[in-house]
Amino acid sequence: QVFVQVYEGKNMQEVSGIIKNAKYDNITGEYRKTKPEIFLHPMSKWYLHSEFENGVISGGRIELVWLFGLIGVFTLLLACINFMNLATARSMKRSKEVGIRKTIGSLRQQLIFQFFGESLLVVVLSFLVALGVTVLLLPFFNELTDKTMIFPWANTYFWGLALLFILITAIISGSYPALYLSSFKPSRVLKGTLGNNKGTGNLRKALVVFQFAISIALIVATITVYNQIQYAKERAVGYNVENLIYVPINTAGVIEKFEPLREELLSSGAIEEVAASDVRITGTFTTNSGFDWKGKDPGMSEEFRTLRATHGYGEMVDWEIKEGRDFSRQFKSDSLAFILNETAVRYMGFENPVGEIIRWGDNGLYKVVGVVKDMVTTSPFDQVRPSLYILHYGRFLNMVNIKIADKSDMKSALAHIEKVFKKYDPKSLFSYNFFEDDYQGKFIQEERIGTLASLFAALAILISCLGIFGLSAFMAEQRTKELGVRKVLGASMYNLLGLLTKDFFILVIVACCIAIPTGLYYMDNWLQKYEYRTVVEWWVPVLTIFVILSITLITISFQTVKASLTNPVKSLRTE
Repeated sequence: QVFVQVYEGKNMQEVSGIIKNAKYDNITGEYRKTKPEIFLHPMSKWYLHSEFENGVISGGRIELVWLFGLIGVFTLLLACINFMNLATARSMKRSKEVGIRKTIGSLRQQLIFQFFGESLLVVVLSFLVALGVTVLLLPFFNELTDKTMIFPWANTYFWGLALLFILITAIISGSYPALYLSSFKPSRVLKGTLGNNKGTGNLRKALVVFQFAISIALIVATITVYNQIQYAKERAVGYNVENLIYVPINTAGVIEKFEPLREELLSSGAIEEVAASDVRITGTFTTNSGFDWKGKDPGMSEEFRTLRATHGYGEMVDWEIKEGRDFSRQFKSDSLAFILNETAVRYMGFENPVGEIIRWGDNGLYKVVGVVKDMVTTSPFDQVRPSLYILHYGRFLNMVNIKIADKSDMKSALAHIEKVFKKYDPKSLFSYNFFEDDYQGKFIQEERIGTLASLFAALAILISCLGIFGLSAFMAEQRTKELGVRKVLGASMYNLLGLLTKDFFILVIVACCIAIPTGLYYMDNWLQKYEYRTVVEWWVPVLTIFVILSITLITISFQTVKASLTNPVKSLRTE
């Protein structure tokens, strides 16, 4: 890595333009054909903007920031819709209040401000509750996301944004109820001829559809993310990293004394094999070019993943030799030998790869001695790249890989390894990592996306169900006499359930018809960013419909059971 500091006041893009040919102007040979360019990447963008395409930032973790920010906005919008729905649904209860207030001289503007004030009061109280919930859940959130976020009590920017959110939420949630309720004409209200507003009913239905559409889309997203993670986890990696650790090489002395270090490690009996390499088997991102072979297209700009390692490396990771042989101490010529993976054989067009000669720039001629089965040495979500494995001792080696015997005591084996390394490298801090943890770490980001998507989906469903619960309770209250008459005439609880759920089921089905195709379309686009990916299975929409209808039925059933257990005599005697 190369780090630079530009002069204060200089633009990074301008400096990138000045230095872009610095490497190209100072190299010769085959590599010059690739026309490399240098550009600066500001440290402030390292974490969120880490993906590039042709030297231009194309994405990174910033996509997750926008994604979950957008989901958060939609979740807040669902809550606003609930408030609007319940406020307009109960408008008949407040119509007489509006009529009387207008009769005694209240202006419409005063009523609008009153209803907006009520909305603002609810939002402020909700904000205070949200502060408490956030403080309580912040440790759990930090553990989930592996962050150390703290609540910004002293940050005026945060409180300013919070106030802005409160006002916007109050306006969105209270706008329609305020304008609708304040528009009632006192003469019609007091005469009892206001009736039900068809337009208001249609708006409520549209808002319910929107609510459930968001919830359904999040369910589709959650299932798809989970399937993609499982699909990659079940992928055959082509090697074995069980009980395998790597220790970084900090000084040249370890490389120079590698053989005695290896023998001393093996002497304990707890160590099965020791081999050094330049990169990790789980993170082979090093690439090289400048290769030439028989039948190569002259216009090909080739690039191979490369891994340099000492004897015994292949046996240690248990790779599978498909053709030829592994590197061997019996053949001194293996210092100029390559082992290819299956993808490299196909890429180079070899029919009988063993014995083929490959020129590597000024490094000389190398002979192919073997072919190994493809191994997942980078991201489990990427396709396997053409790879070359090279026998190597000396510089470029960066780590010692150690296979601990299966039946050995891990604690004592690690203590022995530390003791040996302290002997050969006394000035460096001893550290090690398990390859298993290394590989599992490749799923962390996707698993976090899945977990957060699940939590948001559950929250969206809960908010939607609260809205349905409130509307169904209000509907049951409005139709008390009708339900009483139906019970007297012999209607069963199932009849009442069908009566109250029919309209809601239709709205949920409409929401499914809108959200499922939309969700599948966007999740299919999301999957396209992975080279190794699953497909959206047919059962995903079926399961989604089943889940959302079941949740709706359970939500409404509470009101139905309550209505069916109510004595019809009470409702029929009450005017």
